[in-house]
Amino acid sequence: MPNLIKLTLILFMATQATQAVGQADSVSVPKDWINLDPELDGVMGVGSDRAYDYLKGRTPRTIIVAIIDSGIDVEHEDLKDHIWVNEDEIVGNGIDDDSNGYIDDVHGWNFIGGENGDVLEDTHEMTREYVRLFSKYYETTTDSVDPTDSVEYKYWKKLKSDFESIYNKTVEEYNFYANLMLTVDYFDSLLRAEMDIEMITPDDLMDKDEDDSVTAIGKGILNFVFTATGGELTLEEIQRDLEQTEKHYRDQLEFTYNVNFDPRDVVGDDYSDIFQRYYGNNNVEGPDASHGTHVAGIVAADRDNELGIRGIAKNVRLMSVRAVPHGDERDKDVANAIRYAVDNGAHIINMSFGKSFTYGKLAVDSAIMYAMENGVLLVHASGNESKDRDVYKRYPVKELNNGIVADNWIEVGANAARVDEYFVGSFSNYGKNYVDFFAPGVDIQSTKPEDKYDEAQGTSMAAPAVSAVAAILMGYFPELNYKQVRDILRSSVVPVDVSVNVPGKEGVKKNFSELSITGGIVNAYKAVVEADLNSKKSR
Repeated sequence: MPNLIKLTLILFMATQATQAVGQADSVSVPKDWINLDPELDGVMGVGSDRAYDYLKGRTPRTIIVAIIDSGIDVEHEDLKDHIWVNEDEIVGNGIDDDSNGYIDDVHGWNFIGGENGDVLEDTHEMTREYVRLFSKYYETTTDSVDPTDSVEYKYWKKLKSDFESIYNKTVEEYNFYANLMLTVDYFDSLLRAEMDIEMITPDDLMDKDEDDSVTAIGKGILNFVFTATGGELTLEEIQRDLEQTEKHYRDQLEFTYNVNFDPRDVVGDDYSDIFQRYYGNNNVEGPDASHGTHVAGIVAADRDNELGIRGIAKNVRLMSVRAVPHGDERDKDVANAIRYAVDNGAHIINMSFGKSFTYGKLAVDSAIMYAMENGVLLVHASGNESKDRDVYKRYPVKELNNGIVADNWIEVGANAARVDEYFVGSFSNYGKNYVDFFAPGVDIQSTKPEDKYDEAQGTSMAAPAVSAVAAILMGYFPELNYKQVRDILRSSVVPVDVSVNVPGKEGVKKNFSELSITGGIVNAYKAVVEADLNSKKSR
């Protein structure tokens, strides 16, 4: 037993070390660094404060930014004055006043809810594809497959192997952390009772008994845990982290990779019809709006009310379109969310989501084309898998099945506040030929439901920074179309000449310029100056 526990802890220490690879020591930066300017402030924010100084005295038009996400707390103290209102809809009368097919859609729409509730947890698309094809091919062999199904069968074989490998790995991880959590909790309670203390510290474990008693084993294990986590966390913090990690893997087994879990009945749509339009409900917050509210605050938290944080754009109304659960979003919902946003006046659609598999790409492609035809800009997070998007597909994508590459599309990676080897978020996807540029996405303060604020990181945070800068351009320079806005954002980036750790490739470094199309980070100040110069030249 002691040897097994020791082995478990050694593995735990190795896991922690692996998770720490590529993470910089925390560097003190201002809470609102996302608004600061590289040249003026020495911090790699978007330069929105400097841009507004340049634009002083001018009055912008209002830009509608649709947030396709988990929902938004529309009553949040820092957001409520910047929420889109459908003026043609009468609140709560149960009538589709504007005849757009959605009843009481005052602040947006929820495509993952129905009359009887809302979807919170959902599976990954990989799981759904595994379930869809299992019944068709589980008894099929290479020799017996119908020639017309050969391509799909090859896809199934790879999918089956990958899914079952991931599922088995998840079971192992869950068992590992569940057992470790129980072990630590047991010896924590035992030793606190024996020593009559409220909280165990490393100093309490210094006197080790030489025998093989349970007390000696417990001291050794807890001491090993403190050492494995760097000695900077309290035991209570270690236990909390273990509890969160155990829950993460438990949720994956219960929901993400559970082939028997399907919450779709609550929506009440015909899921097989990927082009079905009208379903859902008007609950734009949903059961957990944490992610969407954080995204929304980056775009447009009130800059003048002296509460919480300052968002990047002043001239914005936020439309909440709920389509992203805990788990993978469904293509049908994404397609309808894009169409809803376009039909209701959105100028920009922020899409801080993505997945590795797709089922209804035709519907999403059609919606992307619809947005392009109507002049709506799409801003998409590149993803947090530490992968090269030049070779790694993460849906939705700008390459459509009809051969067109959507020119209303911006793909965004995540950068940190300081220029050093850790400048690119260790989680961020990248791509010399796919990602347009980077934006702040590491240690970002923003809004959370119930008038709260918190820090988060991810390309999910970088995308709304770009959506906000695009909103400033569209607001102050209404003559610009979506393509001109995209081109200005590209040409006005701040180039960064630094060797950085390549995400997901331990020990590999590249110049930052090699990780995106432009080799730079978005900058509102440079963008508005360029737009202003172009505007003056055209007069």
